[in-house]
Amino acid sequence: MRLLSWVVRLLVLVLLIAGIQSIWSNFRSGNGVPNWFGFGLENKTETTHTLVLQEISAMGKLELVKYNFKDVVEREVVKTFLPNAKAVLIVQGEAIGCVDLTQVEIADISSEDETLVVNMPEPELCVFKIDHSKSKIYNTEFAFSEEGKLVEEAYKDAEKQILKSAQDMGILEQTKENARKILTPVLEKASGKKVVLKFPMSVKIDKLR
Repeated sequence: MRLLSWVVRLLVLVLLIAGIQSIWSNFRSGNGVPNWFGFGLENKTETTHTLVLQEISAMGKLELVKYNFKDVVEREVVKTFLPNAKAVLIVQGEAIGCVDLTQVEIADISSEDETLVVNMPEPELCVFKIDHSKSKIYNTEFAFSEEGKLVEEAYKDAEKQILKSAQDMGILEQTKENARKILTPVLEKASGKKVVLKFPMSVKIDKLR
């Protein structure tokens, strides 16, 4: 009987030592309490979506040219007593010129002998935006609590500059040119006639001094 009691005590002691060793090994490896204690188990994550389709829009804008921009934007807030807050951003963005083909109606298409004339809508800058995935904050100085606002305003300035630069570089004229290159041969093959694309004339009138 004493022998059986001694064997049971020895078995409990061995299990206790093994448990202590297991706990110590887990702590040393950063895993915490071993899983057989019921702790340290990975939590199961479940995600539920409630997706509602709000609107379906017909798209008829033919994208014809894209300008890619890279800009280094420095925005500074001048202060009277404190050091000026400054943010420097490296910004990448794009501008896309397109023509809205949904505006072309039957009345805009006329046939003269062997020539088909299509009155096209005015080309437009359908997209001008910052690519935030490729843009980054290079540096900020003395911004502190104003950093978020300073960076946001710098991005807005960069987006306006993309719009202005694209217009100054003639993206709308390039859109017209690409429309003629792409659409004319397609329409000529489909109609069997010579095709002329006409765009509204854009005339800038300088103010009298």
